[in-house]
Amino acid sequence: MKKTSNTVKLGLAMAIAMPLLWGCAATSVAISKRTLDVQSQMSDTIFLDPVAPAKQVILLQLRNTSDKPDFVIKTQVEQALIAKGWRVTTDPDKAQYMMQVNILQVGKMDYSAAQSAMGNGYGGAIIGGAIGYGVGRASGASGNNMTGTVAGAALVGAGVEFLANAIVKDVYFGAITDVQLSQRTGTAVKLKGKQVQAQGNSGSEMLDYEESTNWKRYRTRVLSTANKVNLKWEEAEPVVLKGLTNSISGLF
Repeated sequence: MKKTSNTVKLGLAMAIAMPLLWGCAATSVAISKRTLDVQSQMSDTIFLDPVAPAKQVILLQLRNTSDKPDFVIKTQVEQALIAKGWRVTTDPDKAQYMMQVNILQVGKMDYSAAQSAMGNGYGGAIIGGAIGYGVGRASGASGNNMTGTVAGAALVGAGVEFLANAIVKDVYFGAITDVQLSQRTGTAVKLKGKQVQAQGNSGSEMLDYEESTNWKRYRTRVLSTANKVNLKWEEAEPVVLKGLTNSISGLF
C-alpha cells in the first residue's frame, strides 16, 4: 500500500513539474532571442571588372513584386552608390553597368523555407511557409481522487505550455531579392538561352534563342533577415532595408 502511495506521489510530482519544464523552454527562447539579430547573405558571389572613374555610370531598375509595395530601396541604393563615386543614369546608352533588382518576398517567413529559397538561387522557386507554434495537449481519465488530481495537474501543464507558446514567439522577418548585373563589353557577346512556356494543362513549348549583345550578365539572390523574440514588422523593416541596401550596393 505504501509502495502504491509513493508511485502515485511520484506521478503527481512529475505532472506538477511539467509546467516548469515547458516554462523553461519558453524562457530559453526569450533569453537567447532577446536581442535583434540581422543577417544578409547572397546565393552566389559576383566579381565585377573595375573601370575608370569616368566610366562609373550605372543604370538602376528596382522593382517590388511582393505584397508589400511600400518596401522601397531605390533611394537608399542610389545614395549608397553615389557615396562611392558612381553616377546614376536613366539612359542605357550611357551606362557602363546596369543593375536590375526584383524584391520577390517581404515579411514574416519561416527560416527553413527562406534558406531553401536561397539554395534555389536566382530565379528559383520560393515556397511559402507559415511559422507554426506547438500547442501541448493532455487528457485525463476518471478514477479515484488521486488519479483525477494527476490528470488535472497534467491539464494545467498543457495550459501553461499553450500560454507560454502564445506569449513567447521566435519571429523572423526578411526580404528575398533577385539581382541581375550587366557590364558593358568592348566586343560582342553571344547569348544562348532556353525558355519553357506552358500551354494550358496539356503541354508546353520549348523556346531556344541566340543573340549578340554588348553586355555580360551576372545573377544572384539576396536574403536579408531580422530575428528576435516577439519581433514586430515596424522594428524589423528598417534593419532589413538597411541590410539589403548594404548587400546590393556592396557589389560595387
